[in-house]
Amino acid sequence: MRAIEIEDLEEFDDRAAGATSMRGWQLQDLDLTGREGVLAGLDPAGALLLGCTLSPDAEDDLRRRGALVFPALPDVPFDAYRSALYTAAELYDGLDGGYDRTPDATVYAWSLAANHPRVGGTSMRDSLAMALHDNAIDDALAEYVDGRRIVGVMGGHDLSRADPAYADAARLGAELVGAGLTVATGGGPGAMEAANLGARFPGAGDALTDALASLAQVPGFTDDIGAWARRGIDVAATATDAGHSLGIPTWFYGHEPPNPFPDRIAKYFRNAIREDVLLRVCNAGIVFLPGAAGTVQEVFQAACEDYYAPPEQRVRFVFVGTAYWTEELPVWPLIRSLGVRAGFDAALTLLDGTEEVAAALGEEL
Repeated sequence: MRAIEIEDLEEFDDRAAGATSMRGWQLQDLDLTGREGVLAGLDPAGALLLGCTLSPDAEDDLRRRGALVFPALPDVPFDAYRSALYTAAELYDGLDGGYDRTPDATVYAWSLAANHPRVGGTSMRDSLAMALHDNAIDDALAEYVDGRRIVGVMGGHDLSRADPAYADAARLGAELVGAGLTVATGGGPGAMEAANLGARFPGAGDALTDALASLAQVPGFTDDIGAWARRGIDVAATATDAGHSLGIPTWFYGHEPPNPFPDRIAKYFRNAIREDVLLRVCNAGIVFLPGAAGTVQEVFQAACEDYYAPPEQRVRFVFVGTAYWTEELPVWPLIRSLGVRAGFDAALTLLDGTEEVAAALGEEL
């Protein structure tokens, strides 16, 4: 039987009207305290309830009659069963009181304590909470990416907002969104932020130029995350015709705050899952801007997937920075050799700058 996902009360009411059975229903993160009379009149056998709010008597009744009920988890600073991706406004709520007071910082601090080896490592409860959360993000992300053409832009987190390369990456993001694509990044600062910024200001006109000038006044996050985030939030609010982009960061690298420019943020606890998901959603190609260890990891993880994938499932890779990728971090020769061996070398392009990236993506656009 096909599962029926129910993530808001209006949909529940529509389903329940005239129904007798909940078999196959998956109810997620709903406050059902006002619907307990309706639940009592339905056969709940075969239903799944994730993190729904119920009275103890109603919860016991549903279990007794055959429903599988996952209760809310206490003492964790996040909703393990959330039904939607994050927004920057949600992660940075309370920023005026200092970054440490935001949900993003609170969850990061919790994750550090939960994973601290000196206090016994991750408990089963905490590990379960993180796994349930990441599974919920998977589900919400699948809904977001469905039907979209997504191009990934990977690059270093330490690129200053005042660096000309940051402006180049922003103009690239604007151009890609202008071509009808959704831009996906690792959701952090630097080159990732620049691409999400450009997507926020499609067309790369005066609005983007003004945004870049404003951001350059707070060039990095290491001195004051709050000031860095506040400037980004203020700039994002000036966008009047924002394009779509996605950030996929991780609390594993929680010292790198999420940038405020994607319209949706899929933030994970487990970095291995996050990296796999980030690369997998990029069905319209991946652009690799200069970066360090994290970007190099993404290069080879993506190359591994293309190496073993059937031809119709391979995507195009565009590397920006000839000297960088052939001399400073000589990744290109090895990737090119792998491409020749597996027959995907025609999908690999090396460029000096970002101006020709869209053309290099070619038929992927």
